[in-house]
Amino acid sequence: MQKLLQISQIIHTLNRWIGQLAYWLVLFMVAVGVWNVIGRYFGQWLGQSLTSNALIEIQWYLFDLVFLLGASYALQKDDHVRVDIIYKSFGEKGRAIANLIGTVLFLIPFCLMVVYFSWGSVVNSWQILEMSPDPGGFPRYPIKSMIIVSFVLLFFQGIANTIENLAIIMNLSTPSEEPE
Repeated sequence: MQKLLQISQIIHTLNRWIGQLAYWLVLFMVAVGVWNVIGRYFGQWLGQSLTSNALIEIQWYLFDLVFLLGASYALQKDDHVRVDIIYKSFGEKGRAIANLIGTVLFLIPFCLMVVYFSWGSVVNSWQILEMSPDPGGFPRYPIKSMIIVSFVLLFFQGIANTIENLAIIMNLSTPSEEPE
């Protein structure tokens, strides 16, 4: 079980790094969004376009990356949406059992289904080198690939959580999480 807990820590470290990247992408996304707004209004005042479809698409792509890459980090930090009317009254083992059931019955199969059903679309997008239909737009195939990357990361985080919940249920100590 100690080897599995070490694997869990490796997954946590990977998702923590990616979550921190998503954090910085939020700041960049906001900066691009602010420029898009300022550029639109200031450009109208000057009679010159100071923004473009490319900048708008960068903002969309950054939002996609933040959402997709931040999902596994949110799961790791237990910051995802949860209906905890009953859950909050459980002890540590009860929460571990509830988390284990939810992960094994819902999260892991959902991740596998998303990867399976999106694979063809992503491959097709790469085969045709799909581009945005907007003038000056960006390629769509890299951002579509992030769907698969995101759900693979979420799958691995589900595996890490499963290992740790099993350790809690079996009264084994779990390694303490590294600080951010």
